[in-house]
Amino acid sequence: MRIRRLSDWLPTTNKEVKLRGWDELDVILFSGDAYVDHPSFGPAVIGRILESYGLRVAIVPQPSVHDNLQDFVKLGRPRLFFAVTAGCMDSMVSNYTASKKRRDKDAYTPNGDKGFRPDYATTVYSKILKEKFPDVPVLIGGIEASLRRVTHYDYWSNKLMPSILEESGADMLVYGMGEQPLRELVELLQKGVPFSSLKTIKQTAVLLGEYEKIPKNKNWKDVEISSHEKCLKDKKAYASNFKVIEQESNKLYARRIFQNIKDKKLMINPPYPTMTEKEIDASFDLPFTRMPHPKYNKRGAIPAYEMIKFSVNIHRGCFGGCSFCTISAHQGKFIASRSQESVLKEVDELTKMDDFKGYLSDIGGPSANMYQMKGKVQSICDKCVAPSCISPVICSNLDTSHKPLTELYQAVDKHPKIKKSFIGSGIRHDMLVPEFNKNADPKELDAYTEEVMTKHVSGRLKVAPEHTSDPVLKLMRKPSFTYFHKFKDRFDKINIKKKLNLQLIPYFISSHPACEPEDMANLAAETKDMGFQLEQVQDFTPTPMTVATVIYYSGYHPYTLKEVGTPKTKQEKLEQHKFFFWYKKENRKWIKDKLTKVGRTDLLKKLIPADDSWRKNKPQKTRNTFDDTVTFNPKSKRSRGKSKEGFKKKRRR
Repeated sequence: MRIRRLSDWLPTTNKEVKLRGWDELDVILFSGDAYVDHPSFGPAVIGRILESYGLRVAIVPQPSVHDNLQDFVKLGRPRLFFAVTAGCMDSMVSNYTASKKRRDKDAYTPNGDKGFRPDYATTVYSKILKEKFPDVPVLIGGIEASLRRVTHYDYWSNKLMPSILEESGADMLVYGMGEQPLRELVELLQKGVPFSSLKTIKQTAVLLGEYEKIPKNKNWKDVEISSHEKCLKDKKAYASNFKVIEQESNKLYARRIFQNIKDKKLMINPPYPTMTEKEIDASFDLPFTRMPHPKYNKRGAIPAYEMIKFSVNIHRGCFGGCSFCTISAHQGKFIASRSQESVLKEVDELTKMDDFKGYLSDIGGPSANMYQMKGKVQSICDKCVAPSCISPVICSNLDTSHKPLTELYQAVDKHPKIKKSFIGSGIRHDMLVPEFNKNADPKELDAYTEEVMTKHVSGRLKVAPEHTSDPVLKLMRKPSFTYFHKFKDRFDKINIKKKLNLQLIPYFISSHPACEPEDMANLAAETKDMGFQLEQVQDFTPTPMTVATVIYYSGYHPYTLKEVGTPKTKQEKLEQHKFFFWYKKENRKWIKDKLTKVGRTDLLKKLIPADDSWRKNKPQKTRNTFDDTVTFNPKSKRSRGKSKEGFKKKRRR
């Protein structure tokens, strides 16, 4: 790989600005993450996008908020605006576990050191900039701003909070993936249009003053949701808001949303259409160094970077629409796929890196197997308001062919310097089951499954059935556990046929809305019967902009407004975990008493047979280390509150 110069990165100091020969900056970007110049890191992508429009851009990564705030003034005043992002994750998810304990590591900081990102980073940075430079516009974006753009429940403060625009004092918010709205914004600014006049850019939100006129747009229809003040008083009003927000976020031709906040009016403009192949290719083809800034060389490795260093992101978006996940809320439900040529170009770049040993850690995205999938008849998709394309059934208009993806894998593996390419992203196993994916060619599904198992897995294949209870799965927008059984049958047949000796690792969530203790008891019994002895379980974490979080706070399902219960107390959550760990001696008496009390001796007999015969033929142990993981195994080296939250562009719970 060619020798890099300091000027190959976006400048982070005045010295680096001068290296480029600049005497003024157009945009200064503040980020809660360390600066990794890589297409998987949002702040770097935004910086490079702005640079590609001819702007002079600098980035201030992880500015200190604990001193004299020198980091916020060291580069001076930008000509156009400040840009602010908390980073690749919501700062509260980054800083805290599901049990609200401070994390002992920050994956997006050198050496995993904590304390370099403040809570509610977007708001903190924006307020400081507004205080220091009151006349300079502040533009906020990234996942934290995107998912907090309307009234939302904040789990960590246990409060209903208004739009982050109100909290932060920022002038404009870009939600979702920012390339398209930024292009329009920059074009208008370069034409001399004042920032304060930019009110009708798609995929942006602004707060209008009490006497400010609503901008007209003859192509948009409008809808008004319950005010923030009404939501504070009426949880059902808050819940009903979310149905509108989610549906409009996933429409190709959405309405403009209005919400009153005190004497102001929040205006959320409709989103842009899904990026074309040419557009997304252009985003990945920007001149990234693919490495952390040299300033971190002596501070230690950045865990999130090490995790994705030799991986390739092949698409954006997810049409699963899972109730606990924020991917579609941020990236959209329609898939934007890169061309095979663009992916192979990036693979070739990876092979030239000095420490590349021939192994790709992942070829995937939000989901491993949604590449190139879209509607067969576009006009049908144009009218669709469904939040999921595969729940409760797979849409008959959805092309779920895995052939382009299989061909992509094979093309990557033909590269002379690739020894093996792994699939580290989560695979939607339900889409590989013909009984569920009825419109697909069973031979094609088997060909993909066999390709993955024989060439792209290292010992374990990870899938996420999430639960065994049909009512819980229905609320999650996940298919019946029956299809996991069917997938396991196919997995086992290929395993035997090819003599692979692979292990299937299922992921599950506890304490999800609608989940009762008996549901967890049944989960434990059914997985035990299948030969699994699960060691870890993920506890549901409420994050802004999900159906499950709305239910958690309000008690109502936003689509039906019917009441739904959620385990909330520490005791309720602990009880759900105890069923999961049925094989632990300290849990056996409690499980016996609990199931006997509710008359479920059928489950008791499955979990703890009277003759203790399960001890003679123990099920296989599987480690379940996904996102926020809670474990009660003190002997496990990987169990002590450690998490891989956010390392791989995955679901947000």
